[in-house]
Amino acid sequence: MTTKYDEMWEKLNLDLKAHEGLLEVLGKFYGDIYLSQEGRLKGMGYLNFVLSEVHGLRIQELQEAKARGRKVVGTFCIFVPEEIVLAADAVCVGLCAGAEIGREAAEKFLPRNTCALIKSFVGFKMARLCPFMESCDLVVGETTCDGKKKAYEIFADYAPIYVMEIPQMKNVCDRDLWKVEVERFRQKIEEVTGKTITAAKLKEAIRLVNDRRRVLQRLNQLRAAVPTPISGRDVLLVNQISFYDDPARFTTKISELCDELERRVEKGEGIVPQNTLRLMLSGCPMAVPNWKLPYLIESSGAVVVGEESCIGTRNIRDLVDESGETLEEMLDALVDRYMRIDCACFTPNRERLENVVNMARNLEVDGVIHYSLNFCQPYAIEAFKVGKTLEEAGIPMLSIETDYSMEDVEQLKTRVEAFVEMLR
Repeated sequence: MTTKYDEMWEKLNLDLKAHEGLLEVLGKFYGDIYLSQEGRLKGMGYLNFVLSEVHGLRIQELQEAKARGRKVVGTFCIFVPEEIVLAADAVCVGLCAGAEIGREAAEKFLPRNTCALIKSFVGFKMARLCPFMESCDLVVGETTCDGKKKAYEIFADYAPIYVMEIPQMKNVCDRDLWKVEVERFRQKIEEVTGKTITAAKLKEAIRLVNDRRRVLQRLNQLRAAVPTPISGRDVLLVNQISFYDDPARFTTKISELCDELERRVEKGEGIVPQNTLRLMLSGCPMAVPNWKLPYLIESSGAVVVGEESCIGTRNIRDLVDESGETLEEMLDALVDRYMRIDCACFTPNRERLENVVNMARNLEVDGVIHYSLNFCQPYAIEAFKVGKTLEEAGIPMLSIETDYSMEDVEQLKTRVEAFVEMLR
């Protein structure tokens, strides 16, 4: 099927036939999981449009930005300070992938027992399926797990990659290390873009990204209402899109969506009945189009009202202090804000245990489903302590490990339905 974007995709060296297959699967998957919902908000039309043009109009915008001299920087992790990229007048896009379509290509380079997220982004690159990756002037990796670290060594032969070292503890010396890494990253971005990051530009970028965090915080506050006014699937989609859409446009559109939600909450209207079981997801991030587990949960008589993950509260919980005026003060504010992220790469990780319990209580959930990708050791191992902490707080938890395939759907459905029935 010929499209108006074929020439652009061909210039980006995509495998057009395989890419067409990916878009067909994505479209059907989206239709079955999202468009089949009843009572969706009008504001979700924006998200429908963004998904329909995910490899089209947005990629065209990136190419137009590059033609004007702007650089495109791709990232895999919320530890990478996006504010520094934006302060250099570059575009920042998320590159994590949630589909297994490039698995065979990835397994030519990686062991089969590698986590699905790593295999997905490596596979998308090797199979030439991702126009976001092919648009990047720089790809930024990070040392949040051993699998990623070693995969980046292979990735470096196929893309311009830069790796940030993430501390594994949160002592004073670890903050010192992280400050050096943030400063080193600033220098790298200035080198790639050819632009000097000024205090004024960084202040503007901090406010821009904070505004996006604020609107997502507002969304989370509104969805906490009983009955919840929006499905967990739709909020997950909002968070996923935040990683690659234009930040100012995204903030405006989600603010409009929140206005609509506010009216629904004031009327006491919900997307589900008031007595619907409320569940919270905790654990690994879910990149587009990884919608399997939320769909199964919400097809089993429950609703997801919160995500304790990198594509959720971990990404938006904390703002960067906006009071700094000098470049040094603002870089320090970035260092402090990003060190508060409670990723499972840290040891010990008491902050996350406290945050999981507090979030579950604040949302008045009936239970928590802890989600780990197969072979993701940090989150899979930490699930034990999360479960123990929740048990002490009197909050039931179901631990699930899965990947991006659909082979275990029936098994997962049975387990989720049993958990929901137990909670009833």
